[in-house]
Amino acid sequence: MRLVIAKCSVDYIGRLTAHLPPATRLIMVKSDGSVLVHSDTGGYKPLMWMTPPCRLEESEGLWRVVNKGGEELQITVEEILHDGAHVLGTDPGLVKDGVEAHLQVLLAAAPQTLGEGYTLVRREYMTAIGPVDLLCKDADGASVAVEIKRRGEIDGVEQLTRYLELLGRDPLLAPVRGIFAAQEIKPQARVLAEDRGIRCVVLDYNALRGVVKDELTLF
Repeated sequence: MRLVIAKCSVDYIGRLTAHLPPATRLIMVKSDGSVLVHSDTGGYKPLMWMTPPCRLEESEGLWRVVNKGGEELQITVEEILHDGAHVLGTDPGLVKDGVEAHLQVLLAAAPQTLGEGYTLVRREYMTAIGPVDLLCKDADGASVAVEIKRRGEIDGVEQLTRYLELLGRDPLLAPVRGIFAAQEIKPQARVLAEDRGIRCVVLDYNALRGVVKDELTLF
């Protein structure tokens, strides 16, 4: 990535025209060919930009960024205050915290969260229509299928219902009870689950991670 701080004016020529009068701005030239012009205020969005595929032509005092559609960004450079290049390497992408996969791993490591004496049989227990998130045994040795969601809605209850029907046909597992576990369970989903004999469990993500809130409480 190339970062240039310059006193410049910018003109966009294309389906319409736009003009930025002279000021000190940040020009970003990314390795994918993008060129973005930022100010120090106004939020995260660039003032003007050109996305790839495009080409950058530099001459004394003028940068021309042209895309394949003929649109053009003209940056008139009065003075360059900084011009530096940095190799950032390959970005691994955004990793979301608290998604269903994380909840599944944490709950598999602590099945007792579901009830005293609960043990894990296996994660991703396969059925004919896909894997149920966790198959556990309760304190009495009975089978329990657990479906995990970040936000528990009706479709998740329906999904677990189908799993329970299939698992209940296996004489080695039957009878199989169900637990619908989520960080948040919608009222309609709770009503449907309880009507079908499925227990609902609200998960505390921080508690599963072992994060204790550093605050005083009365009770």
